[in-house]
Amino acid sequence: MDAAAVRDRAGDLPGEPGVYQFLTDDDIVLYVGKAVDLRDRVRSYADPRGQRIRRMVERATDLDVAVTDTETQALLLEANLIKRHQPRYNVRLKDDKSYPLVQLTAHAFPRIEITRDPDDDATVFGPYTDKGRVETVVKALRETYGLRGCSDHKFSNRDRPCLDYDIGLCTAPCTGEIGNAAYEGDVESVRRFFEGETGILADPIGREMERAAQDQEYERAANLRDRLEAVEAFHGEGGEAVSTGETGGERSVDVLGATVEGDEATVARLHAEDGQLVDRERHSLAAPTGEGTDAMGHVGAVFAAFIPQYYAERDLPDAILLSERPDDRELDAWLAAEGVDVRVPGAGREAKLVDLALKNARRGVGARQDEGGALAEALGLDGTVERIEGFDVSHAQGKAVVGSNVTFVDGSPEKSDYRRKKLDETNDDYANMRALVRWRARRAREGRDERPDPDLLLIDGGEGQLGAARDALAETGWDVPVVALAKEEELVVTPRGTYDWPDDAPHLHLCQRVRDEAHRFAVQYHQSLRDEVSTALDEVPGIGPETRRRLLRRFGSVENVRDASPDELAAVDGVGEKTAETLDAQL
Repeated sequence: MDAAAVRDRAGDLPGEPGVYQFLTDDDIVLYVGKAVDLRDRVRSYADPRGQRIRRMVERATDLDVAVTDTETQALLLEANLIKRHQPRYNVRLKDDKSYPLVQLTAHAFPRIEITRDPDDDATVFGPYTDKGRVETVVKALRETYGLRGCSDHKFSNRDRPCLDYDIGLCTAPCTGEIGNAAYEGDVESVRRFFEGETGILADPIGREMERAAQDQEYERAANLRDRLEAVEAFHGEGGEAVSTGETGGERSVDVLGATVEGDEATVARLHAEDGQLVDRERHSLAAPTGEGTDAMGHVGAVFAAFIPQYYAERDLPDAILLSERPDDRELDAWLAAEGVDVRVPGAGREAKLVDLALKNARRGVGARQDEGGALAEALGLDGTVERIEGFDVSHAQGKAVVGSNVTFVDGSPEKSDYRRKKLDETNDDYANMRALVRWRARRAREGRDERPDPDLLLIDGGEGQLGAARDALAETGWDVPVVALAKEEELVVTPRGTYDWPDDAPHLHLCQRVRDEAHRFAVQYHQSLRDEVSTALDEVPGIGPETRRRLLRRFGSVENVRDASPDELAAVDGVGEKTAETLDAQL
Protein backbone atom coordinates (compact mmCIF):
# COMPACT_ATOMS: atom_id res chain seq x y z
CA MET A 1 0.00 0.00 0.00
CA ASP A 2 1.29 3.46 -0.79
CA ALA A 3 0.68 6.59 1.29
CA ALA A 4 -2.39 7.61 -0.70
CA ALA A 5 -4.00 4.18 -0.28
CA VAL A 6 -3.41 4.27 3.47
CA ARG A 7 -4.97 7.75 3.78
CA ASP A 8 -7.98 6.73 1.70
CA ARG A 9 -8.52 3.63 3.81
CA ALA A 10 -8.10 5.57 7.05
CA GLY A 11 -10.69 8.13 5.98
CA ASP A 12 -13.36 5.42 5.92
CA LEU A 13 -12.63 4.25 9.49
CA PRO A 14 -14.47 5.33 12.65
CA GLY A 15 -12.78 7.38 15.36
CA GLU A 16 -13.35 4.61 17.92
CA PRO A 17 -11.19 2.07 19.77
CA GLY A 18 -10.35 -1.12 17.93
CA VAL A 19 -7.80 -3.39 16.29
CA TYR A 20 -6.41 -3.20 12.74
CA GLN A 21 -4.58 -5.83 10.66
CA PHE A 22 -2.35 -5.25 7.62
CA LEU A 23 -2.77 -8.16 5.17
CA THR A 24 -1.22 -9.53 1.97
CA ASP A 25 -3.08 -10.67 -1.18
CA ASP A 26 -3.39 -14.21 0.19
CA ASP A 27 -4.68 -12.95 3.57
CA ILE A 28 -1.44 -13.48 5.48
CA VAL A 29 -1.44 -11.19 8.51
CA LEU A 30 1.66 -8.99 8.49
CA TYR A 31 0.91 -6.79 11.49
CA VAL A 32 -1.72 -6.38 14.20
CA GLY A 33 -2.15 -3.12 16.11
CA LYS A 34 -4.58 -1.56 18.57
CA ALA A 35 -5.83 2.00 18.63
CA VAL A 36 -7.78 4.40 20.80
CA ASP A 37 -8.88 6.10 17.56
CA LEU A 38 -8.72 3.79 14.53
CA ARG A 39 -8.91 6.62 11.97
CA ASP A 40 -6.00 8.63 13.43
CA ARG A 41 -3.83 5.59 14.15
CA VAL A 42 -4.12 4.03 10.69
CA ARG A 43 -3.55 7.43 9.03
CA SER A 44 -0.15 7.63 10.77
CA TYR A 45 1.04 4.67 8.66
CA ALA A 46 0.98 6.89 5.56
CA ASP A 47 4.33 8.22 6.78
CA PRO A 48 5.83 5.65 9.22
CA ARG A 49 8.99 6.69 11.01
CA GLY A 50 10.59 3.24 11.31
CA GLN A 51 12.10 1.41 8.32
CA ARG A 52 10.73 -1.91 9.50
CA ILE A 53 7.14 -0.63 9.62
CA ARG A 54 7.65 1.15 6.29
CA ARG A 55 8.58 -2.20 4.67
CA MET A 56 5.50 -3.80 6.24
CA VAL A 57 3.18 -1.15 4.78
CA GLU A 58 4.77 -1.54 1.34
CA ARG A 59 4.15 -5.30 1.42
CA ALA A 60 0.55 -4.97 2.59
CA THR A 61 -2.29 -4.92 0.08
CA ASP A 62 -5.29 -4.71 2.39
CA LEU A 63 -6.39 -3.60 5.83
CA ASP A 64 -8.95 -5.19 8.15
CA VAL A 65 -10.35 -3.58 11.30
CA ALA A 66 -12.47 -4.62 14.27
CA VAL A 67 -14.17 -1.98 16.43
CA THR A 68 -14.29 -2.59 20.20
CA ASP A 69 -16.32 -0.97 22.96
CA THR A 70 -13.30 -0.09 25.11
CA GLU A 71 -9.56 0.37 24.88
CA THR A 72 -9.06 -2.62 27.18
CA GLN A 73 -10.98 -4.86 24.78
CA ALA A 74 -8.71 -3.66 21.97
CA LEU A 75 -5.64 -4.49 24.07
CA LEU A 76 -6.75 -8.09 24.71
CA LEU A 77 -8.00 -8.65 21.17
CA GLU A 78 -4.64 -7.47 19.82
CA ALA A 79 -2.80 -9.89 22.13
CA ASN A 80 -4.97 -12.84 21.06
CA LEU A 81 -4.63 -12.06 17.35
CA ILE A 82 -0.85 -11.82 17.64
CA LYS A 83 -0.70 -15.20 19.39
CA ARG A 84 -3.03 -16.76 16.81
CA HIS A 85 -1.45 -15.40 13.61
CA GLN A 86 2.17 -14.82 14.72
CA PRO A 87 2.54 -11.81 12.35
CA ARG A 88 6.00 -11.26 11.02
CA TYR A 89 6.18 -7.58 11.98
CA ASN A 90 4.79 -7.88 15.51
CA VAL A 91 6.68 -8.57 18.71
CA ARG A 92 5.94 -12.28 19.20
CA LEU A 93 6.26 -14.12 22.47
CA LYS A 94 8.33 -17.29 22.23
CA ASP A 95 8.38 -19.66 25.19
CA ASP A 96 11.79 -20.98 26.23
CA LYS A 97 11.43 -24.74 26.68
CA SER A 98 15.07 -25.63 27.11
CA TYR A 99 15.25 -25.76 30.90
CA PRO A 100 15.39 -29.17 32.58
CA LEU A 101 12.80 -30.27 35.14
CA VAL A 102 12.90 -32.97 37.81
CA GLN A 103 9.91 -35.28 38.03
CA LEU A 104 8.72 -37.91 40.49
CA THR A 105 6.48 -40.21 38.49
CA ALA A 106 3.06 -41.37 39.68
CA HIS A 107 4.07 -45.05 39.87
CA ALA A 108 3.45 -47.12 43.01
CA PHE A 109 7.24 -46.86 43.41
CA PRO A 110 7.96 -43.41 41.88
CA ARG A 111 10.92 -42.92 39.58
CA ILE A 112 13.07 -39.77 39.80
CA GLU A 113 14.45 -38.35 36.60
CA ILE A 114 15.57 -35.19 34.84
CA THR A 115 13.37 -34.38 31.86
CA ARG A 116 12.21 -31.66 29.52
CA ASP A 117 8.96 -33.50 28.74
CA PRO A 118 7.33 -34.44 32.07
CA ASP A 119 4.49 -36.93 32.44
CA ASP A 120 1.03 -35.40 32.84
CA ASP A 121 0.46 -37.04 36.24
CA ALA A 122 3.98 -36.62 37.66
CA THR A 123 5.07 -34.33 40.50
CA VAL A 124 7.35 -31.82 38.75
CA PHE A 125 9.96 -29.45 40.20
CA GLY A 126 11.76 -26.68 38.33
CA PRO A 127 12.58 -25.46 35.77
CA TYR A 128 16.30 -25.14 36.55
CA THR A 129 18.91 -23.20 34.63
CA ASP A 130 21.99 -25.31 35.53
CA LYS A 131 21.57 -28.89 34.33
CA GLY A 132 24.96 -29.95 35.72
CA ARG A 133 23.96 -28.87 39.22
CA VAL A 134 20.62 -30.67 38.88
CA GLU A 135 22.39 -33.89 37.84
CA THR A 136 24.69 -33.64 40.87
CA VAL A 137 21.78 -33.12 43.22
CA VAL A 138 19.65 -35.93 41.75
CA LYS A 139 22.56 -38.37 42.02
CA ALA A 140 23.13 -37.30 45.63
CA LEU A 141 19.44 -37.81 46.38
CA ARG A 142 19.51 -41.28 44.88
CA GLU A 143 22.61 -42.23 46.84
CA THR A 144 21.00 -40.96 50.04
CA TYR A 145 17.40 -42.15 49.59
CA GLY A 146 17.66 -44.89 46.97
CA LEU A 147 14.93 -43.79 44.56
CA ARG A 148 14.85 -45.74 41.34
CA GLY A 149 15.80 -44.14 38.04
CA CYS A 150 15.11 -47.09 35.73
CA SER A 151 12.53 -47.41 32.97
CA ASP A 152 9.30 -49.34 33.45
CA HIS A 153 10.66 -52.07 31.21
CA LYS A 154 13.74 -52.60 33.39
CA PHE A 155 11.70 -52.33 36.58
CA SER A 156 9.10 -54.98 35.77
CA ASN A 157 9.47 -58.75 36.15
CA ARG A 158 12.91 -58.73 37.77
CA ASP A 159 14.09 -61.62 39.92
CA ARG A 160 17.22 -59.90 41.26
CA PRO A 161 18.34 -56.28 41.80
CA CYS A 162 20.26 -54.48 39.06
CA LEU A 163 23.65 -52.75 39.19
CA ASP A 164 22.14 -49.55 40.64
CA TYR A 165 21.37 -51.51 43.83
CA ASP A 166 24.91 -52.86 44.00
CA ILE A 167 26.48 -49.40 43.75
CA GLY A 168 24.07 -47.79 46.21
CA LEU A 169 21.92 -45.75 43.85
CA CYS A 170 18.68 -47.66 44.41
CA THR A 171 17.01 -49.65 47.22
CA ALA A 172 15.54 -52.15 44.68
CA PRO A 173 11.80 -51.95 45.25
CA CYS A 174 11.47 -54.04 42.08
CA THR A 175 12.49 -57.21 43.98
CA GLY A 176 11.06 -56.32 47.37
CA GLU A 177 14.33 -55.26 49.00
CA ILE A 178 12.38 -52.32 50.42
CA GLY A 179 8.67 -52.15 51.24
CA ASN A 180 6.12 -49.71 49.89
CA ALA A 181 5.79 -47.69 53.11
CA ALA A 182 9.54 -47.30 53.60
CA TYR A 183 10.04 -46.33 49.95
CA GLU A 184 7.26 -43.74 50.16
CA GLY A 185 9.00 -42.26 53.20
CA ASP A 186 12.14 -41.81 51.11
CA VAL A 187 10.09 -40.26 48.29
CA GLU A 188 8.60 -37.81 50.80
CA SER A 189 12.12 -36.80 51.92
CA VAL A 190 13.04 -36.07 48.30
CA ARG A 191 9.88 -34.00 47.88
CA ARG A 192 10.76 -32.02 50.99
CA PHE A 193 14.20 -31.27 49.58
CA PHE A 194 12.82 -29.91 46.30
CA GLU A 195 10.30 -27.84 48.24
CA GLY A 196 13.18 -26.04 49.93
CA GLU A 197 14.33 -28.15 52.90
CA THR A 198 18.01 -28.21 51.95
CA GLY A 199 19.21 -29.77 55.21
CA ILE A 200 17.45 -33.04 54.51
CA LEU A 201 20.18 -33.77 51.94
CA ALA A 202 22.98 -31.43 53.02
CA ASP A 203 23.19 -32.80 56.58
CA PRO A 204 23.89 -36.46 55.65
CA ILE A 205 26.43 -35.38 53.01
CA GLY A 206 28.15 -33.16 55.59
CA ARG A 207 28.37 -36.02 58.09
CA GLU A 208 29.75 -38.35 55.44
CA MET A 209 32.33 -35.72 54.42
CA GLU A 210 33.50 -35.38 58.02
CA ARG A 211 33.86 -39.17 58.38
CA ALA A 212 35.89 -39.34 55.17
CA ALA A 213 38.20 -36.59 56.40
CA GLN A 214 38.67 -38.35 59.77
CA ASP A 215 39.51 -41.59 57.94
CA GLN A 216 42.03 -39.62 55.83
CA GLU A 217 40.10 -40.36 52.63
CA TYR A 218 40.89 -36.88 51.40
CA GLU A 219 39.93 -37.34 47.74
CA ARG A 220 36.51 -38.68 48.74
CA ALA A 221 36.12 -35.85 51.26
CA ALA A 222 36.92 -33.31 48.53
CA ASN A 223 34.33 -34.86 46.20
CA LEU A 224 31.73 -34.75 48.98
CA ARG A 225 32.62 -31.13 49.69
CA ASP A 226 31.96 -30.21 46.04
CA ARG A 227 28.67 -32.09 46.15
CA LEU A 228 27.68 -30.34 49.37
CA GLU A 229 28.38 -26.94 47.80
CA ALA A 230 26.12 -27.84 44.84
CA VAL A 231 23.35 -28.99 47.18
CA GLU A 232 23.56 -25.91 49.40
CA ALA A 233 23.54 -23.61 46.35
CA PHE A 234 20.58 -25.40 44.75
CA HIS A 235 17.93 -23.34 46.54
CA GLY A 236 20.17 -20.36 47.16
CA GLU A 237 19.51 -18.36 44.00
CA GLY A 238 16.80 -15.97 45.06
CA GLY A 239 15.52 -18.19 47.85
CA GLU A 240 16.30 -15.72 50.62
CA ALA A 241 14.56 -12.94 48.77
CA VAL A 242 11.18 -14.64 48.80
CA SER A 243 11.29 -17.02 51.73
CA THR A 244 10.41 -14.61 54.51
CA GLY A 245 8.33 -11.53 55.11
CA GLU A 246 5.08 -10.24 53.71
CA THR A 247 4.64 -9.01 50.15
CA GLY A 248 2.00 -6.36 50.65
CA GLY A 249 -0.49 -9.00 51.77
CA GLU A 250 -0.57 -10.48 48.26
CA ARG A 251 -0.85 -14.22 47.81
CA SER A 252 0.62 -14.45 44.29
CA VAL A 253 3.33 -12.17 42.89
CA ASP A 254 5.07 -12.18 39.51
CA VAL A 255 8.45 -10.51 39.11
CA LEU A 256 9.52 -9.54 35.58
CA GLY A 257 12.94 -8.44 34.40
CA ALA A 258 13.79 -7.69 30.77
CA THR A 259 16.96 -7.10 28.80
CA VAL A 260 17.47 -6.18 25.15
CA GLU A 261 20.43 -6.90 22.89
CA GLY A 262 20.18 -6.00 19.23
CA ASP A 263 17.03 -7.49 17.74
CA GLU A 264 16.45 -9.92 20.63
CA ALA A 265 14.79 -9.35 24.00
CA THR A 266 14.47 -11.70 26.96
CA VAL A 267 11.91 -11.52 29.76
CA ALA A 268 12.53 -13.53 32.92
CA ARG A 269 9.54 -14.28 35.14
CA LEU A 270 9.75 -15.33 38.79
CA HIS A 271 6.52 -16.45 40.44
CA ALA A 272 5.94 -16.47 44.20
CA GLU A 273 3.00 -18.02 46.05
CA ASP A 274 2.47 -17.21 49.74
CA GLY A 275 5.97 -15.76 49.98
CA GLN A 276 7.75 -18.76 48.41
CA LEU A 277 9.44 -18.78 45.00
CA VAL A 278 7.72 -21.65 43.16
CA ASP A 279 8.54 -21.08 39.49
CA ARG A 280 10.97 -19.34 37.21
CA GLU A 281 11.09 -19.18 33.42
CA ARG A 282 12.45 -17.16 30.51
CA HIS A 283 10.79 -16.03 27.30
CA SER A 284 12.32 -14.50 24.20
CA LEU A 285 10.80 -11.88 21.93
CA ALA A 286 11.89 -9.91 18.93
CA ALA A 287 12.87 -6.53 20.33
CA PRO A 288 10.25 -3.84 19.56
CA THR A 289 11.23 -1.40 16.84
CA GLY A 290 9.59 1.60 15.27
CA GLU A 291 7.72 4.44 16.85
CA GLY A 292 8.29 5.06 20.52
CA THR A 293 10.93 2.36 20.92
CA ASP A 294 14.30 4.06 20.93
CA ALA A 295 17.12 2.59 23.00
CA MET A 296 15.95 4.16 26.25
CA GLY A 297 12.37 2.96 25.75
CA HIS A 298 13.09 -0.62 24.71
CA VAL A 299 12.43 -2.36 28.04
CA GLY A 300 9.12 -0.59 28.63
CA ALA A 301 8.05 -1.55 25.10
CA VAL A 302 9.09 -5.16 25.73
CA PHE A 303 6.86 -5.30 28.83
CA ALA A 304 4.02 -3.66 26.88
CA ALA A 305 4.25 -6.47 24.29
CA PHE A 306 4.89 -9.32 26.71
CA ILE A 307 2.31 -8.73 29.46
CA PRO A 308 -0.92 -8.79 27.42
CA GLN A 309 0.22 -11.77 25.31
CA TYR A 310 1.37 -13.77 28.34
CA TYR A 311 -1.59 -13.06 30.62
CA ALA A 312 -4.38 -12.99 28.03
CA GLU A 313 -4.89 -16.73 28.62
CA ARG A 314 -3.53 -17.04 32.17
CA ASP A 315 -4.64 -15.99 35.64
CA LEU A 316 -3.29 -12.60 36.64
CA PRO A 317 -1.31 -12.41 39.91
CA ASP A 318 -2.15 -10.06 42.75
CA ALA A 319 0.91 -7.96 41.97
CA ILE A 320 3.55 -7.57 39.27
CA LEU A 321 7.00 -6.22 40.12
CA LEU A 322 8.89 -4.73 37.17
CA SER A 323 12.30 -3.31 36.43
CA GLU A 324 10.60 -0.54 34.36
CA ARG A 325 7.06 0.68 33.74
CA PRO A 326 5.46 -0.53 30.49
CA ASP A 327 4.91 2.39 28.11
CA ASP A 328 1.25 1.64 27.35
CA ARG A 329 -1.57 3.47 29.10
CA GLU A 330 -4.19 0.97 27.87
CA LEU A 331 -2.20 -1.80 29.52
CA ASP A 332 -1.97 0.20 32.75
CA ALA A 333 -5.73 0.72 32.69
CA TRP A 334 -6.43 -2.99 32.10
CA LEU A 335 -4.21 -4.14 34.96
CA ALA A 336 -5.71 -1.55 37.29
CA ALA A 337 -9.23 -2.64 36.35
CA GLU A 338 -8.27 -6.26 37.08
CA GLY A 339 -6.98 -5.29 40.54
CA VAL A 340 -3.31 -6.00 39.79
CA ASP A 341 -0.87 -3.80 41.70
CA VAL A 342 2.04 -2.90 39.39
CA ARG A 343 5.18 -1.70 41.16
CA VAL A 344 8.73 -0.73 40.21
CA PRO A 345 10.57 -1.14 43.54
CA GLY A 346 13.59 1.03 44.19
CA ALA A 347 15.04 -0.70 47.26
CA GLY A 348 14.45 -3.46 49.79
CA ARG A 349 13.46 -7.09 49.38
CA GLU A 350 11.26 -6.45 46.33
CA ALA A 351 14.15 -4.73 44.57
CA LYS A 352 16.26 -7.86 45.23
CA LEU A 353 13.61 -9.91 43.48
CA VAL A 354 13.69 -7.63 40.45
CA ASP A 355 17.50 -7.81 40.40
CA LEU A 356 17.24 -11.60 40.42
CA ALA A 357 14.80 -11.52 37.50
CA LEU A 358 17.19 -9.25 35.58
CA LYS A 359 20.04 -11.66 36.29
CA ASN A 360 17.98 -14.52 34.85
CA ALA A 361 17.05 -12.41 31.82
CA ARG A 362 20.68 -11.55 31.10
CA ARG A 363 21.49 -15.26 30.97
CA GLY A 364 19.08 -15.65 28.08
CA VAL A 365 19.62 -12.50 26.02
CA GLY A 366 21.47 -13.11 22.80
CA ALA A 367 21.70 -16.87 23.44
CA ARG A 368 19.25 -17.76 20.68
CA GLN A 369 21.19 -15.62 18.20
CA ASP A 370 24.34 -17.63 18.91
CA GLU A 371 22.78 -21.11 18.89
CA GLY A 372 22.34 -21.45 15.13
CA GLY A 373 25.84 -20.21 14.37
CA ALA A 374 27.36 -22.42 17.07
CA LEU A 375 25.47 -25.44 15.73
CA ALA A 376 26.63 -24.79 12.17
CA GLU A 377 30.22 -24.40 13.34
CA ALA A 378 30.08 -27.56 15.46
CA LEU A 379 28.70 -29.58 12.54
CA GLY A 380 30.99 -28.01 9.94
CA LEU A 381 28.14 -26.41 7.97
CA ASP A 382 28.45 -23.16 6.03
CA GLY A 383 26.79 -20.03 7.46
CA THR A 384 24.27 -20.51 10.25
CA VAL A 385 21.40 -22.86 10.98
CA GLU A 386 18.24 -20.78 11.02
CA ARG A 387 15.58 -23.32 10.04
CA ILE A 388 15.49 -26.84 11.52
CA GLU A 389 12.91 -29.56 10.95
CA GLY A 390 12.61 -32.31 13.57
CA PHE A 391 11.21 -35.81 12.99
CA ASP A 392 9.97 -38.54 15.31
CA VAL A 393 7.80 -41.65 15.08
CA SER A 394 5.40 -42.99 17.71
CA HIS A 395 3.45 -46.26 17.83
CA ALA A 396 2.36 -49.09 20.12
CA GLN A 397 3.93 -52.38 18.93
CA GLY A 398 3.31 -51.36 15.32
CA LYS A 399 -0.23 -50.08 15.89
CA ALA A 400 -1.44 -46.48 15.36
CA VAL A 401 1.91 -45.57 13.74
CA VAL A 402 2.38 -41.83 13.25
CA GLY A 403 5.17 -39.44 12.40
CA SER A 404 5.78 -35.84 13.39
CA ASN A 405 7.53 -33.11 11.44
CA VAL A 406 8.08 -29.93 13.49
CA THR A 407 9.80 -26.73 12.43
CA PHE A 408 11.99 -24.32 14.41
CA VAL A 409 13.05 -20.94 13.07
CA ASP A 410 15.76 -18.96 14.86
CA GLY A 411 15.53 -21.32 17.83
CA SER A 412 11.76 -21.11 18.34
CA PRO A 413 8.90 -23.35 17.20
CA GLU A 414 7.09 -22.26 14.05
CA LYS A 415 3.84 -24.09 14.73
CA SER A 416 2.16 -23.03 11.51
CA ASP A 417 4.77 -25.18 9.74
CA TYR A 418 4.18 -28.31 11.83
CA ARG A 419 3.04 -31.39 9.91
CA ARG A 420 2.07 -34.92 10.94
CA LYS A 421 1.67 -38.15 8.99
CA LYS A 422 -0.18 -41.40 9.64
CA LEU A 423 2.12 -44.22 8.52
CA ASP A 424 1.61 -47.84 7.54
CA GLU A 425 1.38 -50.11 10.56
CA THR A 426 4.69 -51.87 11.08
CA ASN A 427 6.71 -52.52 14.21
CA ASP A 428 9.97 -51.35 12.63
CA ASP A 429 11.30 -47.99 13.86
CA TYR A 430 13.83 -47.70 11.04
CA ALA A 431 11.28 -48.43 8.30
CA ASN A 432 8.87 -45.96 9.88
CA MET A 433 11.48 -43.20 9.99
CA ARG A 434 12.51 -43.95 6.41
CA ALA A 435 8.88 -43.63 5.29
CA LEU A 436 8.37 -40.37 7.20
CA VAL A 437 11.47 -38.62 5.81
CA ARG A 438 10.76 -40.00 2.31
CA TRP A 439 7.26 -38.44 2.49
CA ARG A 440 8.68 -35.03 3.42
CA ALA A 441 11.50 -35.23 0.85
CA ARG A 442 9.20 -36.19 -2.03
CA ARG A 443 6.83 -33.34 -1.27
CA ALA A 444 9.77 -30.92 -1.26
CA ARG A 445 11.24 -32.25 -4.51
CA GLU A 446 7.87 -32.19 -6.29
CA GLY A 447 7.05 -28.67 -5.10
CA ARG A 448 4.00 -29.84 -3.12
CA ASP A 449 5.28 -28.48 0.21
CA GLU A 450 4.95 -24.71 0.51
CA ARG A 451 7.55 -24.52 3.28
CA PRO A 452 11.13 -23.50 2.40
CA ASP A 453 13.82 -26.15 2.58
CA PRO A 454 15.37 -26.31 6.07
CA ASP A 455 19.02 -25.79 6.87
CA LEU A 456 19.08 -29.03 8.88
CA LEU A 457 16.98 -32.11 9.56
CA LEU A 458 17.12 -33.47 13.11
CA ILE A 459 16.02 -37.06 13.77
CA ASP A 460 14.91 -38.33 17.18
CA GLY A 461 17.03 -41.46 17.56
CA GLY A 462 20.49 -42.92 17.03
CA GLU A 463 22.56 -44.39 14.22
CA GLY A 464 19.77 -46.65 12.95
CA GLN A 465 17.24 -43.85 12.60
CA LEU A 466 19.86 -41.58 11.03
CA GLY A 467 20.72 -44.28 8.50
CA ALA A 468 17.05 -44.70 7.62
CA ALA A 469 16.66 -40.94 7.09
CA ARG A 470 19.76 -40.80 4.89
CA ASP A 471 18.43 -43.68 2.80
CA ALA A 472 15.24 -41.69 2.21
CA LEU A 473 17.17 -38.57 1.23
CA ALA A 474 19.39 -40.53 -1.17
CA GLU A 475 16.35 -42.22 -2.72
CA THR A 476 14.59 -38.93 -3.41
CA GLY A 477 17.63 -36.78 -4.16
CA TRP A 478 16.77 -34.15 -1.52
CA ASP A 479 20.09 -32.57 -0.52
CA VAL A 480 19.65 -31.42 3.08
CA PRO A 481 22.07 -32.04 6.02
CA VAL A 482 20.73 -34.48 8.60
CA VAL A 483 21.77 -35.47 12.13
CA ALA A 484 20.20 -37.47 14.95
CA LEU A 485 20.00 -36.90 18.70
CA ALA A 486 19.79 -39.99 20.91
CA LYS A 487 17.91 -39.61 24.20
CA GLU A 488 19.88 -41.90 26.50
CA GLU A 489 23.22 -40.06 26.52
CA GLU A 490 22.27 -36.94 24.51
CA LEU A 491 24.80 -37.82 21.79
CA VAL A 492 24.54 -36.06 18.43
CA VAL A 493 25.02 -38.61 15.66
CA THR A 494 26.15 -37.40 12.23
CA PRO A 495 27.30 -39.16 9.04
CA ARG A 496 30.87 -38.22 9.96
CA GLY A 497 30.84 -39.28 13.60
CA THR A 498 29.27 -38.83 17.02
CA TYR A 499 29.51 -35.71 19.19
CA ASP A 500 29.25 -35.58 22.97
CA TRP A 501 28.80 -31.86 23.53
CA PRO A 502 28.88 -30.28 27.03
CA ASP A 503 25.54 -30.16 28.82
CA ASP A 504 25.58 -26.36 28.82
CA ALA A 505 26.40 -26.00 25.10
CA PRO A 506 23.79 -23.67 23.51
CA HIS A 507 23.80 -25.64 20.24
CA LEU A 508 23.00 -28.83 22.18
CA HIS A 509 20.08 -27.03 23.88
CA LEU A 510 18.77 -26.04 20.45
CA CYS A 511 18.90 -29.65 19.24
CA GLN A 512 17.21 -30.84 22.43
CA ARG A 513 14.35 -28.38 22.03
CA VAL A 514 13.70 -29.56 18.49
CA ARG A 515 13.99 -33.25 19.44
CA ASP A 516 11.72 -32.90 22.48
CA GLU A 517 9.07 -31.00 20.53
CA ALA A 518 9.10 -33.57 17.71
CA HIS A 519 8.65 -36.31 20.33
CA ARG A 520 5.83 -34.46 22.08
CA PHE A 521 3.98 -33.78 18.84
CA ALA A 522 4.31 -37.41 17.70
CA VAL A 523 3.13 -38.85 21.01
CA GLN A 524 0.18 -36.45 21.13
CA TYR A 525 -0.98 -37.55 17.67
CA HIS A 526 -0.37 -41.23 18.44
CA GLN A 527 -2.43 -41.03 21.62
CA SER A 528 -5.31 -39.37 19.80
CA LEU A 529 -5.35 -42.24 17.28
CA ARG A 530 -4.75 -44.97 19.82
CA ASP A 531 -7.69 -43.80 21.92
CA GLU A 532 -9.92 -44.39 18.91
CA VAL A 533 -8.89 -48.02 18.20
CA SER A 534 -10.19 -51.14 19.84
CA THR A 535 -7.95 -52.95 22.34
CA ALA A 536 -8.09 -56.00 24.56
CA LEU A 537 -9.18 -53.69 27.36
CA ASP A 538 -12.58 -53.37 25.69
CA GLU A 539 -13.28 -57.01 26.58
CA VAL A 540 -12.77 -56.46 30.32
CA PRO A 541 -15.99 -55.89 32.32
CA GLY A 542 -16.10 -52.49 34.01
CA ILE A 543 -13.65 -50.82 31.57
CA GLY A 544 -15.32 -48.08 29.56
CA PRO A 545 -13.77 -45.77 26.92
CA GLU A 546 -12.63 -43.12 29.42
CA THR A 547 -11.02 -45.64 31.80
CA ARG A 548 -9.35 -47.34 28.84
CA ARG A 549 -7.86 -44.00 27.79
CA ARG A 550 -6.57 -43.36 31.31
CA LEU A 551 -4.98 -46.81 31.49
CA LEU A 552 -3.29 -46.44 28.11
CA ARG A 553 -2.04 -42.94 28.89
CA ARG A 554 -0.75 -44.09 32.27
CA PHE A 555 1.02 -47.28 31.14
CA GLY A 556 1.64 -46.60 27.44
CA SER A 557 0.33 -49.86 25.95
CA VAL A 558 -1.91 -52.86 26.62
CA GLU A 559 1.24 -54.92 27.26
CA ASN A 560 2.32 -52.55 30.03
CA VAL A 561 -1.19 -52.65 31.52
CA ARG A 562 -0.93 -56.44 31.48
CA ASP A 563 2.42 -56.28 33.31
CA ALA A 564 1.22 -53.80 35.95
CA SER A 565 0.45 -54.98 39.48
CA PRO A 566 -3.07 -54.71 40.94
CA ASP A 567 -1.85 -51.89 43.20
CA GLU A 568 -0.53 -49.93 40.20
CA LEU A 569 -3.77 -50.51 38.31
CA ALA A 570 -5.90 -49.43 41.26
CA ALA A 571 -3.92 -46.17 41.48
CA VAL A 572 -5.41 -45.07 38.13
CA ASP A 573 -8.41 -42.79 38.50
CA GLY A 574 -11.59 -44.79 37.83
CA VAL A 575 -10.06 -48.21 38.53
CA GLY A 576 -10.98 -49.64 41.94
CA GLU A 577 -9.56 -52.72 43.64
CA LYS A 578 -12.20 -55.03 42.16
CA THR A 579 -11.64 -53.79 38.60
CA ALA A 580 -7.86 -53.99 39.10
CA GLU A 581 -8.21 -57.63 40.13
CA THR A 582 -10.39 -58.31 37.08
CA LEU A 583 -7.81 -56.69 34.80
CA ASP A 584 -5.01 -58.68 36.39
CA ALA A 585 -6.95 -61.92 35.92
CA GLN A 586 -8.23 -61.42 32.37
CA LEU A 587 -5.37 -59.70 30.54
